[in-house]
Amino acid sequence: MTTNFETAIFGGGCFWCTETIFQMLKGVMSVAPGYAGGTKPNPTYEDVCAGQSGHAEVIKIEFDPKIISYENLLEIFFATHDPTTPDQQGNDIGEQYRSIILTASEEQAAKAKDYLKKLTENKEFSQPIVTQIKPLGQFFPAENYHQNYYQNNQNKPYCQIVISPKISKFRKNHPELIQS
Repeated sequence: MTTNFETAIFGGGCFWCTETIFQMLKGVMSVAPGYAGGTKPNPTYEDVCAGQSGHAEVIKIEFDPKIISYENLLEIFFATHDPTTPDQQGNDIGEQYRSIILTASEEQAAKAKDYLKKLTENKEFSQPIVTQIKPLGQFFPAENYHQNYYQNNQNKPYCQIVISPKISKFRKNHPELIQS
């Protein structure tokens, strides 16, 4: 039996945070942090942090649309970061932390634009949404030490101060979406 997985690419701040949230979801097969949305081929973490690549920290999500829809992923994406702050999430500042959706198809682009329009019309946020929606060029996987960062570094201060509270909030607000 062949399952047709789909891919979604989101950037909503530090990829350590977004990777951890999306790994928890039913229907998500894999999540990989990386870089996309810029111009420099094969960027390194240092290139991206220096602001010279144009890339954002993003996650590549492989998901089963029979279990979780692209629209559900969009809902979670917008619920787990601030899409109103240009080039910033909390204390993480720079273009690599911008809110961005990189679409793998015209269908995804249409769904993302419709979802963004709905959020704007419903005034879900008190400030204008600055999330970029662009076609995916190329995704570059992050270095190995970024993979499963939270699971491997839960006792580090950034994980305890920034990621753990996001996880707790997500678990409380969306228990029905979490894998058992």
